[in-house]
Amino acid sequence: MKGKKAPTLNHRIRSEIEGRILSGEWRPGFRIPFEHELMEQYGCSRMTVNKVLTALAENGMIERRRRAGSFVARQHPHLEQVALEIPDIATAVAARGHRYAYQLLDHQHRRANRQVTDEVELVGEGMLLAMRCLHLADGQPLALEQRLINPATVPETLDVDFSQTAPGSWLLQNVSWTRAQHRISAIAATAAEAALLQVEAGAACLVIDRQTWRGDQPITWVRQMFLGGSYDLVARFAPGSR
Repeated sequence: MKGKKAPTLNHRIRSEIEGRILSGEWRPGFRIPFEHELMEQYGCSRMTVNKVLTALAENGMIERRRRAGSFVARQHPHLEQVALEIPDIATAVAARGHRYAYQLLDHQHRRANRQVTDEVELVGEGMLLAMRCLHLADGQPLALEQRLINPATVPETLDVDFSQTAPGSWLLQNVSWTRAQHRISAIAATAAEAALLQVEAGAACLVIDRQTWRGDQPITWVRQMFLGGSYDLVARFAPGSR
């Protein structure tokens, strides 16, 4: 069993810059420290810094201007506003005073199936990580999860032991995202799904399909199936909010 590797310096620099941008600390138009300043701050080579800045530029998070430096990019008008938060199931369960547990049911590193639209949209004909997971509260099934991850966008996931850490929790703690899309539906559990959730076939379930991107690069697609009586979807807003 593989242990979790420490983040590389490249990943640390990128995560810290992304964090400052996504938190609003570095607003659109803000000039990012020059390469030599980042080299001094992190004690690394120009090649390392250049690689990070190039990746951020390719993702649309920064703009690199010849001789002027790198600047936080201004959002394009078509970017969508995320109307729902992305919750960490483990944290949400614990916050309600219940004991959280997690089971990894299946884990594959394989090529995308050309017949499955979600897989093709995520990685084209490339490789992906495919997992099935079961979330539990106080020892009872709460949600069944099917997750796909694009390792080309997040190569660190290839070294994570997901038998010990839920992929959703790991992604929220380690990977910055810039755009997400939710689709919510109600379905009846199939016999196989019902067996895992320990309910009768046909039981009502709430399903959330979610995709996240970093710039133009897709990170993950996930389908989470919650038992109908165990999950509430709440949106809070004020008059005039958009």
